[in-house]
Amino acid sequence: MFFREVKNDTYFDYYTIEKGDNLYKIGKDYNINPNLLASLNGLDSNDYIYPGQVLLVPNRNYSYYITKSGDTLSSVADTFNISVDKMIHDNKVVYLLEGQMLVKKKN
Repeated sequence: MFFREVKNDTYFDYYTIEKGDNLYKIGKDYNINPNLLASLNGLDSNDYIYPGQVLLVPNRNYSYYITKSGDTLSSVADTFNISVDKMIHDNKVVYLLEGQMLVKKKN
């Protein structure tokens, strides 16, 4: 497996789209669900991506969750299998507004 033109950040790698890429292929290369990849980038899974476009690709050292209506601190912490205190510690701000991305550092 190889990765092209990736720049590192704390939670994300930045991936520059090349001709022939699609969300499914990038998701497979990075072991991430293409729908989550789309969501993290403000895209619909059916949106067109184009060469030169830069996508955020999750860093392999973190787990990610996009909040939805009805989520609670407890339900999200349970999804991550961590305590509420740990979840709050791992995230600078937790509003639980729909569409907020929360992270958990993998052990």
